[in-house]
Amino acid sequence: MDPADAASGQTTTLYDLLGGEPALRKLTRRMYELMATLPEAAAARNVHPPDLAGSEQKFFEFMSGWLGGPPLFVEKRGPPMLRRRHFVAKIGKPEIAAWLRCFEGAMDETVADAKLREALREPIRRLAHHMQNTD
Repeated sequence: MDPADAASGQTTTLYDLLGGEPALRKLTRRMYELMATLPEAAAARNVHPPDLAGSEQKFFEFMSGWLGGPPLFVEKRGPPMLRRRHFVAKIGKPEIAAWLRCFEGAMDETVADAKLREALREPIRRLAHHMQNTD
């Protein structure tokens, strides 16, 4: 999993390594399916609106740009400013743990490349913990 393709001089992004739009869509869809159904995801589910479709779409758009693909979120909504956008919800350790359970579960189910899963695991954990706004 070498992001730099020495032969062409082009950089391969995590978005590309994941499989682009179809693979990212599969990952984000599965994440929100888990959030909607896992009892242990209740803390994360409870900070979302009743219909998860909008949250799933926004997360897909954010992840597209975050992984080096098209900057869909920025194009539609402006700079992410994630902490600021999430201040409307109480996000503490239980919410973070539940959210990570959903993301990592979806990733384990939909991303076949073990090295890629491991490359994503720590940055996504840092991102989740960055959202904490309450003890």
